[in-house]
Amino acid sequence: MSAFASYPQLDGDLFETVQLSGAFDDSKTFVDAVPEWDTAELRARFERERERSGSDFDVEAFVAEAFSLPEDPVVAADPSTVSMEWYIDELWPFLIRHPREDRERGTFLPVPNRYVVPGGRFRESYYWDTYFTAVGLAVTGRIDLIDELAENCAALIDEYGCVPNGNRLYYTTRSHPPMFCHLLDVLESERGFDGVREYLPALRREHEFWMDGAEGTTGDDPAARRAVRTDDGVLNRYWDDRSGPREESYREDVALAADADRPDRRVYRDVRAACESGWDFSSRWLAADDELTTIRTTDLLPVDLNAFCYAMESKLSEWERASGNPERADQYARAAERRRDAVDALCWDEEAGFYFDYCWSEGNRTDTWSLAAVVPLFCGMATDEQAASVAAHLDEHFLHPGGLVTTLTESGEQWDYPNGWAPLHWMAAVGLREYGHDRLAELVAGRWLDLNRDVFDREGLLLEKYDVTGGTGAGGGGEYPLQFGFGWTNGVALALPALFY
Repeated sequence: MSAFASYPQLDGDLFETVQLSGAFDDSKTFVDAVPEWDTAELRARFERERERSGSDFDVEAFVAEAFSLPEDPVVAADPSTVSMEWYIDELWPFLIRHPREDRERGTFLPVPNRYVVPGGRFRESYYWDTYFTAVGLAVTGRIDLIDELAENCAALIDEYGCVPNGNRLYYTTRSHPPMFCHLLDVLESERGFDGVREYLPALRREHEFWMDGAEGTTGDDPAARRAVRTDDGVLNRYWDDRSGPREESYREDVALAADADRPDRRVYRDVRAACESGWDFSSRWLAADDELTTIRTTDLLPVDLNAFCYAMESKLSEWERASGNPERADQYARAAERRRDAVDALCWDEEAGFYFDYCWSEGNRTDTWSLAAVVPLFCGMATDEQAASVAAHLDEHFLHPGGLVTTLTESGEQWDYPNGWAPLHWMAAVGLREYGHDRLAELVAGRWLDLNRDVFDREGLLLEKYDVTGGTGAGGGGEYPLQFGFGWTNGVALALPALFY
């Protein structure tokens, strides 16, 4: 029996009929819909109506009757009457969700506390988004809500072994960039170590999730789930435990696999793994810069993921020592040191003076210049010399009038030129400041905030992503329209000024 058999919007003939019909411009709409009847009745009515109508079966009409479709409550402000900061503060109630609002027949994963959604088509919490939202919540004094977000993460780790990509049933086979330790950092800055002590067991378990299978890997069989053994040590890759089309993008994935010259399962797995990265999609993951059919995410050891894992191991070492567990602290410290050495050997290009992802299946670094290189600075993994070289390249090649461009490749994917993103600007600014590059950090933050404000002053909205190179400033590309809201943009817009003033 399918894992989704009790969820007709995710499983069976009804699911495939609706998703392949193109009834909705956005395939995610249907999997977020809530059935009006129980599963048995819904399936029976679907079969009767389809048999009665034959080729005239109206998919959209049936779904409209049988499901409650999701809505987006975010509306634009009149920028002539309010400031961007006022709008962000007033928007929080529209983005905060209460668990009791999650209807029983829907696809939500239960969490014990309130959570924050990004906005638009993203009607659930997302793992790495949560941290970038939290840095803004901290500035506005909403520490109790950050406590609740941390409790939600711990509860999800207890139930699933990780924080899923988002709190939806169809996201449970993958995670997201592991930001739990950074979320706990926010709590520690407000409450001291006592604010994070209770979460150490959950953080340990998250580390186990990422390292699962590593002990069984060998030179002949180097990869197991998210762990890959190299001659320089074990590093991590992105992965998904399912290898079928994404439920939330079913039609798009089926069409992509049909155009690819590889087995469908490989294409689906690599697409799903890219979603675990948060960079869905980018030329980083492609063998050919502008051909999504060449996606190869699971063949790559991403520099940002391994920097996040380094930070997790470093914080575990620090907090285990504070808890009176010196042996465990030493184990995590050694793991972090081994990881940094392996990243330096495989991902750092001494000649270029920059970090790149490493293709473990081919034994070489990729040639995609991307802002993933700022994450070793954000996580404290770079040397002073490495940080200075990365900073020089950011200044020379990535910096535009609106901030930092995500990659130097124009592919049509949303995590590429000409787009910029709030989380990458936050990590770049924080990382540059940590290594003493204050002038560039302030320049990056200032240009990004000026772009946010310029767009808001014209449109009355905060955007998911922005074009940092000019024009209207509205970002584009990817598999869905530009979204408004927007959780992490709001959080970073509030938090960046606090870095400097």
